[in-house]
Amino acid sequence: MNKITVRQLVEKLNLEIIAGEQGLDYEITTDEIHRPGLPLTGYMVHFSSERIQLLGKSEITYLHSLTEEERNKRIGNVIKERPPCIIITHNQEGLTYLIKHCNTQGVALLRAKEHTTRVISRLSNYLEKELAESIGIHGVCMNVFGVGLIIRGESGIGKSETALSLIEKGHRLISDDLVILKNIDNETLIGTHNGTNRDFLSLRGIGMVNVPRLYGSGAFQEETIIELDIVLSAWDEQKYYDAMGPKNEAVEYLDVAVPHIEIPVRPGRDIAALIEVAAKNWRLEQQGYTAFNEFQERIVQTIKESSN
Repeated sequence: MNKITVRQLVEKLNLEIIAGEQGLDYEITTDEIHRPGLPLTGYMVHFSSERIQLLGKSEITYLHSLTEEERNKRIGNVIKERPPCIIITHNQEGLTYLIKHCNTQGVALLRAKEHTTRVISRLSNYLEKELAESIGIHGVCMNVFGVGLIIRGESGIGKSETALSLIEKGHRLISDDLVILKNIDNETLIGTHNGTNRDFLSLRGIGMVNVPRLYGSGAFQEETIIELDIVLSAWDEQKYYDAMGPKNEAVEYLDVAVPHIEIPVRPGRDIAALIEVAAKNWRLEQQGYTAFNEFQERIVQTIKESSN
């Protein structure tokens, strides 16, 4: 199970720490967010203590309307459940009672400047990506003409060199050598780096190079939706490579099917150019156009015309 700490959340979303600093190392294990409306009225059945608790204007206004005794009781019941953290939106103030209980229980009390809807959106997007099921695979991840793709193949086949050629053509590197794949909403696969290999490309004979330093910040991208899986393979004279018919092959990562193609490598073949064509062709297919289908239609039309 993936997890992050409250401290990581604070740093990523630039949240203000108001109280409960001893709780910054609490772990967050779910991307679900809870607005504790019913619990603040005293109904604590099925309280989701593993979720981040978010208090917007409605919740804080309600708490302010209570007597001091009732307010302390209601918010005390919530914080005693030790949720990972409590986030206040709209930069709201007058939180003395919250500060007291959070410091006592060691629960981080955080504050965001944005309105509630914006905070929920940012929080959900971040948690979904960070806590998504993930795997690491050996390969290179690139964004070519806006198409996210994985380049795989045996060691020494030329994956990183091909990535370099694509970068020089203006495309973007996401990750080299180790690609982290994350399953988002069970249908979307995101490719990213593991943090350590961010920015770097490893080239045999040269060593490690920092891509943004050499080619500018536009040559690197944090993540991309994976839409193509490309395998580079050594050219096999005994194997037949069909240059006509579509195979519609796919490979699965984390139960998400990704269109797959194989590109045989041999001297003289411009692999980077072929990958560019593959990316453009994939885009056309998403728009409903397939070159092979049009070619077949022309053949049928020619046969019809010749038979008349």
